[in-house]
Amino acid sequence: MAFAPQQAILELGDGFYDPVAPARFPQTILRFRNDRAAATVGLEGLSDAEWLAHFARFEPLAGSLPEPLALRYHGHQFRVYNPEIGDGRGFLFAQMTDDAGRLMDLGTKGSGQTPYSRFGDGRLTLKGGVREILATEMLEALGVETSRTFSLVETGESLHRGDEPSPTRSAVLVRLNHGHIRIGVFQRLAYFQDVDGLRKLTAYVLRHYFGEQDGPDAPERLLAYVVARTARMAGQFMAAGFVHGVLNSDNINVTGESFDYGPWRFAPSWAANFTAAYFDQNGLYAFGRQPEAIYWDVMQLAISLRLIAEEAPLIAALEGFAPAYHRAEANAVLWRLGVQPRDEASDRALTEAVEVALNQTGTLLHRFYFDAFGGTLPASYGADFTEVRSRLADYRPRKPRDHGYWRGEPCSMLIDEVESLWSAIAERDDWAPLTAKVAAIRVMGEALA
Repeated sequence: MAFAPQQAILELGDGFYDPVAPARFPQTILRFRNDRAAATVGLEGLSDAEWLAHFARFEPLAGSLPEPLALRYHGHQFRVYNPEIGDGRGFLFAQMTDDAGRLMDLGTKGSGQTPYSRFGDGRLTLKGGVREILATEMLEALGVETSRTFSLVETGESLHRGDEPSPTRSAVLVRLNHGHIRIGVFQRLAYFQDVDGLRKLTAYVLRHYFGEQDGPDAPERLLAYVVARTARMAGQFMAAGFVHGVLNSDNINVTGESFDYGPWRFAPSWAANFTAAYFDQNGLYAFGRQPEAIYWDVMQLAISLRLIAEEAPLIAALEGFAPAYHRAEANAVLWRLGVQPRDEASDRALTEAVEVALNQTGTLLHRFYFDAFGGTLPASYGADFTEVRSRLADYRPRKPRDHGYWRGEPCSMLIDEVESLWSAIAERDDWAPLTAKVAAIRVMGEALA
């Protein structure tokens, strides 16, 4: 498709963002360009030199935003409200329409200081960029609605961090998102009692992300959409065995698209208390608590919208989260199992049986879903999987198990492999294992799709 630039964010006005200048880096070494994602927005034809000009030096894309914008927001961080955050090491670089007609954003990470950097250097470690590539590629392959790592450029600076060996290499990352409007943007407006701003932002999100017009019931319609989309995200996380790690309200996108990957991990087995972040000492964002955490964040959106809406319809919209989550989780589990849905009660019963068996046995998640794809469980799965096997017997495969992927071993993304992939880069500047892993993940995605 042809590149279709947009400037929708400018409709909101300068009370929602601050123009900023990108950092100037001593080097710009292209390490990853996602031509598959670029093709969806008409940018795959850029030469490497053009790519670096736009995604390392941040020369504007013709017709899109004339300058980078650091978005303003607040948020609850581990349930503590923080009014001093915003885009601290990133900005909105460009907007465009994708091949599905959706408004898309190109945002950055590690692109320099902004008014919200506080004491931070505005930079990103190269390891952090590599980890984001791995997270987004794996989640996309597993059917999770996620941002896509669009570009990673090494920038030639030495960074010091307190939680990893330093000095370490630096990078700037660009991600492709279906919007960067966070729950925290609404919270900031509510904090300042900005009723007009809340109405303007509500209308903007409804129009550009959900295809609806403003009206007296706009806040509750918006909340209903966010409830449905975030419940879907929660269900997809659980089926993927993914632990985001930092589900603060400023990390929840109102389109329900997962993004901003820091201390993420994939759980080896179905362990409700498995955490990703070493600093999550109370397990607030543990694997099994993610639906609750996401719902809590959506409640903060409802509280913010209370300034422009009545309480009863907002409560009614919130009550839709639990049933939407259970449907989404069942759909995601059945998708990974490679079977066609039947009815809501049967699908949920199968999902619960799978969870119980996985929890009781400690079976590796990626192994189980690989072996069970198509709805036939191997004989090696014993008595603990009797109910799973019985319920699966009523389901039809959604596609044949004839892709070459199924003749090999399951693709996974556990922490030891993540560290091994990074070690090859850190110790030998060997990018071949990362390239091979991305290719393997995409093969798995083809087999599952």
